[in-house]
Amino acid sequence: MFKASDSRYQGKHIRHAGKTGLMLPPISLGLWHHFSSADPLSERKQVILHAFDKGVFHFDVANHYGDGTKDGLGSSETLLGQILNSDLKPYRDELVISTKAGYEIHDGPYGVGTSRKSLLQDIDGSLERLQLDYVDIFYAHRYDDTTPVEETVRALDDIVKSGKALYVGVSNFEVPEMKQAIKMFKELGTPFVLDQMSMNILNHHVEDSGLIDVLKDAGAGAIAYGPLSEGLLSDRYLNGIPESFKIHPTNEELFADGKDALVKKLNKLNDIAQSRNQTLSQLALAWLLRDPVVASVIIGITNVDHLDDNLKALDNLDFSSDEVSAITNIL
Repeated sequence: MFKASDSRYQGKHIRHAGKTGLMLPPISLGLWHHFSSADPLSERKQVILHAFDKGVFHFDVANHYGDGTKDGLGSSETLLGQILNSDLKPYRDELVISTKAGYEIHDGPYGVGTSRKSLLQDIDGSLERLQLDYVDIFYAHRYDDTTPVEETVRALDDIVKSGKALYVGVSNFEVPEMKQAIKMFKELGTPFVLDQMSMNILNHHVEDSGLIDVLKDAGAGAIAYGPLSEGLLSDRYLNGIPESFKIHPTNEELFADGKDALVKKLNKLNDIAQSRNQTLSQLALAWLLRDPVVASVIIGITNVDHLDDNLKALDNLDFSSDEVSAITNIL
């Protein structure tokens, strides 16, 4: 039987989501890729349990995550649910489990989007796969321009009132729809806590668009997915980026000046990382966590060595004014 490390919270930098009472580890574990029915349960369990031993108590998933096939949709929730129902069941009150709905989960018009019918059905499906009575955070996974924001917000509010989620969030909401949703969340008294967005040291859209200020003013937080840009922000590509590299759509602008120009940027950032006794990945994670509005960054890893390496970013979260200036000039 799994027994968690007694030192799992020692020396950890626990952060609040905005001005709310929701607390998160600075680095969370996401189960987007390689945590599905097509992956070995024992190996993935080892990663999840090791993460918890290291103070990572937030696990992020979505009903759409799976093995890339239609039949595999939801299987990441199923995998996590097996572990939650066995090894981690005694620790449920310590965990923050988040899931999302909005992308395809089944055939038909209600298998996608954030209509009331879709969201109310989707939370039930997620809870069944996760083997839970409630999730801590339930997100609208995307802005659905075919459904009024008011309908989505009201459905999320009702999901909280039903006891099936403690907090709600949104993902991939930009400034106009975020302002609209926040206004209604406040009117309803909904515990809205987070906007989950693509963020990394090279992609500062959230700051440039003003979204980070909208969240700050609302007392909510941002949570970053893709903080290492699918591994681009690692030492793997310092000598070049292969043609086969698949960039996430939210990061396509990084290639605007060509891959060679980006590789030069990566190497300059790596030089600063080395001067701080960090890897490029550790520098990239620490950079995002400079802003207190960023409640956590969600990493995706499949082995404990990579997890431990990423967690070392927390050993040096401070940046001197010279380092900030140097990094800003590179970016």
